[in-house]
Amino acid sequence: MRVALIHDWITGMRGGEKALEVFCELFPAADLFTLVYLKGTVTPIIERRLVRKSPIHWLPFAGTLYRQYLPLFPIAVEQFDLDAYDLVISTSHCAAKSVVVTGRARHLCYCLTPMRYAWDQFDAYFGPDRVGKVPSALLRPVLASLARWDRATEGRVHRYLAISQYVARRIALYYNRQSTLVHPPVDTDFYSPASDEAAAAVTPTTSSDHPLPASPHFLVVSALVPYKRVDLAMMAARRAGVRLTVVGSGSERQSLERLAGDGIELAGWRSDEEIRDLYRTCTAAVLPGEEDFGIVPVEAQACGRPVVALGRGGALDTVIDGETGVLVGETTVESLEAGLRRAAATPWQPARIRAHAETFSRRRFVAAIEQVVDDTMRAPAGTRW
Repeated sequence: MRVALIHDWITGMRGGEKALEVFCELFPAADLFTLVYLKGTVTPIIERRLVRKSPIHWLPFAGTLYRQYLPLFPIAVEQFDLDAYDLVISTSHCAAKSVVVTGRARHLCYCLTPMRYAWDQFDAYFGPDRVGKVPSALLRPVLASLARWDRATEGRVHRYLAISQYVARRIALYYNRQSTLVHPPVDTDFYSPASDEAAAAVTPTTSSDHPLPASPHFLVVSALVPYKRVDLAMMAARRAGVRLTVVGSGSERQSLERLAGDGIELAGWRSDEEIRDLYRTCTAAVLPGEEDFGIVPVEAQACGRPVVALGRGGALDTVIDGETGVLVGETTVESLEAGLRRAAATPWQPARIRAHAETFSRRRFVAAIEQVVDDTMRAPAGTRW
């Protein structure tokens, strides 16, 4: 069986690339296709592949400014020659799901999300505040056209796999298709409590009606982009009088610097080992924005630490309110502040938190994918789920 792996672009190890890494392990002889490839940004498992790149890869500054070439993505992704393959697996949040396969091939799409900026988050990426009034106005019809193309090509996929119930609902809404839920893989062997001492319960502090002591220390690990709402976490931490470390980089770094100071730190990016140490020693990790899945909450829980998260999107799959973290109901500073206080005042059970995280392990992901591939390949050619 010849297998092709399709990925939108390979420019760093985010959640989608972690799933791609497992696909590369599962199918060591598979060929890898992508629109843009920035060498040196992913793990050796992916780096060792012969990566077949689209013409967009060779355009000026494509490795960092690939989104500027969005209007070219439909043409580029349809040019991949997949005639020789029996199974095509796309990991898609943009255009990868729209590759063209032969009538005998099966196409599985591991859908990270239908294209956010084309469907419902245009302003977060290309709004007037982000790119200026004129560019935003010019881009709006382009992205609307891209959304129509995205919808028109949904039938090129034989079976959709959704990373969360939230994404499954988006697939149903925008593509009118059912999907199979397969949560992304989390390396729960690497992300683990440091020791028995690290798994000790946090000592409760005073009630939310009284100031918290200086000891609570919260953590955000995130790209610094608007929809992540890192600013909300920083303002809530200041109001609660707790320390907060923000790990990450991105376009919002400069604007967030005005919120730093007095125990609120922008730490830049850190290695996986450093992030693991920060998970292990924080009071709780914080997820202030709405995510399609959100791998950070699971990594933190694998280290035995609770999570404070907005109770929407993927967090509803990954965080159990009152058992493995705190879900807050509103996207406001006041609501998140209350969540931080509640997390600091709760005697958590790290062993219970860790056990929940293990349900998202790489082993579980591998078993689920193997079953899906087996079922799909046994079905008659052309079967759609």
